[in-house]
Amino acid sequence: MTSEHDEVDRIVEAWGRQRPDLDFSPLEVLSRVDRLSRHLDRARREAFRRSDLEPWEWDVLSALRRAGEPYQLSPKQLLQQTLVSSGTMTNRIDRLVGRRLVRREADPGDGRSILVTLTEEGRTRVDAAITRLVDAEALLLGVLSRSDSDRLAGLLRKLSLSFDT
Repeated sequence: MTSEHDEVDRIVEAWGRQRPDLDFSPLEVLSRVDRLSRHLDRARREAFRRSDLEPWEWDVLSALRRAGEPYQLSPKQLLQQTLVSSGTMTNRIDRLVGRRLVRREADPGDGRSILVTLTEEGRTRVDAAITRLVDAEALLLGVLSRSDSDRLAGLLRKLSLSFDT
């Protein structure tokens, strides 16, 4: 056990003195997750900014890039992956088309439908952003050994899955 104390330790200790009847162990975990989330958010925003992307643009472009060649999905598939409303997705696609990061194409399997396709410029930007993102996140985790990082990932996965059921 380390003798170092962080801000969460100080908060929990202060609450423990004021309310010794409560178990503050959940705060020891989730307050740290919350604080780390803020650092992660800043690192992500910077990685996206350096690639001239907004976070919402990253969501759409990365979904298309992960789809693999030919880097296209239907608007419905994009909705499922980004968890936004239909109207919001239409607006996002319009804006990305305007920036020439995606294009709309007729779906050859259904003439009434369209597919959203990542352009070469969109691919260049999303590839640069993922490289910057992975580098930034590796720096954030740099104080952990690989085994500590793997163990933490497993524990967070276990916790995350409990919310997904």
